Amino acid sequence: MPTEPEPPEMDESTVLVGWRVFPQIAAKLRQRIASGQYPAGVTLPSEGELCREFRVARNTVRKAFAELEREGLVVTIPSRGRLVAGGDAQAEPYHYQLIARDLRERISRGDLRPGTAIPSENDLREQFGASRNTVRQALVVLEREGLIVVKHGKGRFVRGADQDG
Repeated sequence: MPTEPEPPEMDESTVLVGWRVFPQIAAKLRQRIASGQYPAGVTLPSEGELCREFRVARNTVRKAFAELEREGLVVTIPSRGRLVAGGDAQAEPYHYQLIARDLRERISRGDLRPGTAIPSENDLREQFGASRNTVRQALVVLEREGLIVVKHGKGRFVRGADQDG
């Protein structure tokens, strides 16, 4: 007869009791933010991760996040998730903007020189943990800004001074 798997070990800091658990989760997250475990601008664990950690329903975690958002400790940014308020991470609310900014900075610093190939979509996907569409959206922004050019069948390159737009 198969036995039920043992629940994962939980220390006393993870055990939550009582009817209204979401304030307890909010308090734990608040403590982690205050201690620097989650510094300003960092992406917080996903709802799913926190559900597993605290053994609660997703709606309970959402209520905790809502409380922290009302307090101004957490912000929700589309396509990025929930972040600790403050820091530069909020400057680009969409992931494609973050990717475009990184590439733009690499071009302006000279890390990517005129005529140099831009990293492949797959490399950028891996580097930023982004979807192909998100990476393409970032590349389109840089093309529109005139920083990169597409050479059909060869890839994307940093625009050179001799290339007209």
